[in-house]
Amino acid sequence: MAILYTTRASATGGREGRAISENGVLDVTLTTPKELGGNGATGTNPEQLFAAGYSACFLGALKYVAAQEKVKVPEDAKVTATVGIGPREDGTGFGIEVSIAVEIPGVERDVAEKLVAAAHIVCPYSHAMRTSTEVSAKLA
Repeated sequence: MAILYTTRASATGGREGRAISENGVLDVTLTTPKELGGNGATGTNPEQLFAAGYSACFLGALKYVAAQEKVKVPEDAKVTATVGIGPREDGTGFGIEVSIAVEIPGVERDVAEKLVAAAHIVCPYSHAMRTSTEVSAKLA
């Protein structure tokens, strides 16, 4: 695969820390939700960041496939990613569950359904989730 763009972000402190992108534009305080044993302090968490990234990427994929089909995606189109986390059944760690809900006002339902299906193929987040993309993990 020819890589067209690469970026980096780093986290310190785990779920009770800070995450920052290499250019400093993303700089967030991380907190653990009460449901995962945290105190519910103001901040974000990896699941919210994943949901935000996935929804934005999916909307970009939707606009891409719509443009190929000469369909105008309205400005108020909305993609909502729902991300849940919990222990895996094998007891060896945690897993995530993800769903995508798409709103495309003013586009006929059958056309919108075809666009969503095509976007689900094009979107790299969807592809990674569907194919269990291999991730390298090594000591820096």
